[in-house]
Amino acid sequence: MTTPEHPSPAPQTPAAKDRIHRSSAGIASGVMLLALTGWLGIDAIVVGHGRTPWLTLAGLLLVVPLVVAYTIRPAIFVGDDRLRVRNPLRVIVLPWGTVGGLRSGYSNEVVTVSGTKYQLWALPVSLRARKRAARQRNRAIAAGGQEGGLLGTPGTGAARTEPPRAQTDKAMDDLRQLRDDRCTAESAQGEVTVRWAYEVIAPAVAGAVLLAILASLG
Repeated sequence: MTTPEHPSPAPQTPAAKDRIHRSSAGIASGVMLLALTGWLGIDAIVVGHGRTPWLTLAGLLLVVPLVVAYTIRPAIFVGDDRLRVRNPLRVIVLPWGTVGGLRSGYSNEVVTVSGTKYQLWALPVSLRARKRAARQRNRAIAAGGQEGGLLGTPGTGAARTEPPRAQTDKAMDDLRQLRDDRCTAESAQGEVTVRWAYEVIAPAVAGAVLLAILASLG
């Protein structure tokens, strides 16, 4: 007597990891500011007299979270179903179905279908990088290329490559393409959620309150 065979369940495909965009310049400046703040703060605490160490501690409690928030913290997590934007004081999660567009001007922004705008702190606009890319593109065109890409002379069989673009502009192009590809997917629907970064706000507020109390004591 034979027993029916039960097919083994198909292996699940692991979910793709989010791609992360961060500002290397922002992180570098944040590390430098933290190092300078820590050096000055420790020096004031060690050699300071009277209320100076307490004022320094309150100042560090206020300043350090804000430095981290505006330099090291910003990041953009790009998934197949949603965009998670970690700004200095908020975390915004936007399913691709709620994204109406992505704008680039003097800052990069994501705009919801309802018209709400959120700045992308992790993708700062570099006007210098844009000008440098424009100069490279103009030189290529003057050397025999054609508008729309660094092209070989027609008929030569030269490969087509994209024209020079600033790094953050390339990242925005990728986000726009992914939004166009995924905005109608069933798994990319939902509501926009916004969470305040209390882990940053709470210590900064505590430091400000402590500074105010120490200052009022004269």
